[in-house]
Amino acid sequence: MNVVAISDTHAPRRWRACPPRVAEHLRGADVILHAGDVCVPFVLDELAAYAPVHVVKGNNDGPDVVAPETLELTLGGLRVGMIHDSGPAKGRLARMRRRFPEAELVVFGHSHIPLDEEGDGLRIFNPGSPTDRRRQPHGTLGLLTIEEGVLARAEIVPVTP
Repeated sequence: MNVVAISDTHAPRRWRACPPRVAEHLRGADVILHAGDVCVPFVLDELAAYAPVHVVKGNNDGPDVVAPETLELTLGGLRVGMIHDSGPAKGRLARMRRRFPEAELVVFGHSHIPLDEEGDGLRIFNPGSPTDRRRQPHGTLGLLTIEEGVLARAEIVPVTP
């Protein structure tokens, strides 16, 4: 299963339409995970044209973005948790383990800082932002491959020059 993880698109200020380099990756997706700060619902409609979308609410999402604060789902046999704001970096892995005790992977956003960390039987993954890189060298998204219930590959991919 090919999964595209994305977060913090911040439309329409930062995302007026799906950027071409993002669309290249979406074309091969079986499912898309958006970790919040969609800001306006048309982004979800755009993403859904590529693959089914699972989304959590971000702190900048308006009332017209209908999404839960957290989400737990199983993708290809892998137990996945989603949240927008995972809190401070210190203690994050343990905090996510407590928040999602059954998860093998937690996808989150908020900081715009890409992160792929593992420990205590849990992988936490922030794809960064494809449109608002802040102090990062590139806008990014995440590519995840799930094979037979196992996260076989997790990659953070630059989508801006």
